[in-house]
Amino acid sequence: MILINAKVVDGDFRLRKADLEIEDGRIVRFADTLSYTERDLVVDCEGFTIVPGFVDIHVHGGAGADTCDADAEGLRNMAKFLLTKGVTSFCPTTMTVSNEDIAKTLAVVKECMADEGSNIVGVNMEGPFISAKRKGAQGDEFIQAPDFEVFKKFYDDCGGIIKLVDIAPECDETGEFIEKAKALCTVSLAHTATDYDGAKAAFEKGASHATHLFNAMAGLSHRDPGVVGAVLDTDTVGAELICDGIHIHPAVVRHVFKTIPERVCVISDAMRLSGMGDGEGMLGVNLVTVKDGKATLEDGTIAGSVTNMHDELKNLVFWGIPFTDAIRAMTLNPAKEIRMEKEIGSLEVGKRADLVVLDDNLEIVAVYH
Repeated sequence: MILINAKVVDGDFRLRKADLEIEDGRIVRFADTLSYTERDLVVDCEGFTIVPGFVDIHVHGGAGADTCDADAEGLRNMAKFLLTKGVTSFCPTTMTVSNEDIAKTLAVVKECMADEGSNIVGVNMEGPFISAKRKGAQGDEFIQAPDFEVFKKFYDDCGGIIKLVDIAPECDETGEFIEKAKALCTVSLAHTATDYDGAKAAFEKGASHATHLFNAMAGLSHRDPGVVGAVLDTDTVGAELICDGIHIHPAVVRHVFKTIPERVCVISDAMRLSGMGDGEGMLGVNLVTVKDGKATLEDGTIAGSVTNMHDELKNLVFWGIPFTDAIRAMTLNPAKEIRMEKEIGSLEVGKRADLVVLDDNLEIVAVYH
């Protein structure tokens, strides 16, 4: 199949007029103009924009399903729902639940990795190695200190599908967990009470990512820069942002994009009620209420989101983020964080033909994957 006459976000994240050819799920040709014959399947995309498929590396659920349900049918429905929102690759994300439930969840995710819908590319393990002081919507009962042997058993038993593991670095007193786990997957700072120095020390040991920046950690202060200040003070650490207009003020989003545009990773952090409207549902061990698009616990604590990557793209552009910067933050940047940038995240010859076709109003016309 050859897509012609489209505006395309290329591998350098420049918007240009180009054609591209897809064969066996890969991009095989990409040029300003491609030759073709009457035998070729040609799709005229005049008036549309083609971007890489979105990569959501932190999403708990959607369409009524949650990763930790450990339910294959629910996970398949979640994958189909995400595909309608332009997400062609995602990491189902676990919560702080029992070790038994985590192991069961990992096994089910592995079982579903070849199914239809958005491609499951691995797991984001958000719990249980977090701080009770910054637990957010995570439960208390199963929080535990980072233990590499526990993690390694999870990793080995599921065949190495864990792409991200989150920890509170102050609970990893020797730094041994980071130093060992970084060889297996990306280690991310999350749900942490650590300060600037603690975060910098964790980055020096090998942590290279920050989960939902600004949330479940101390805020940025001129005398106490915290994890946020440590991230902005590095050249390599990736940082997630939930861009639903609830978790972070648009002015802060703009500042982060101006400061680290090549390291921002837009995520949804969506829970099961994403796509379901207002109502109630479980997130881990907690009951969450969604009202007017805001998900909270009974005490008012924000509990994930009900947004999706497509809506976040529209938010970002409305807030003044350059279109190509927004697209990169939803595609290549997160692909790099899970070490899959050679396969997904940009439109280049040899990569998977994961792409989204948008109209001038940023509405989705088609999704290929």
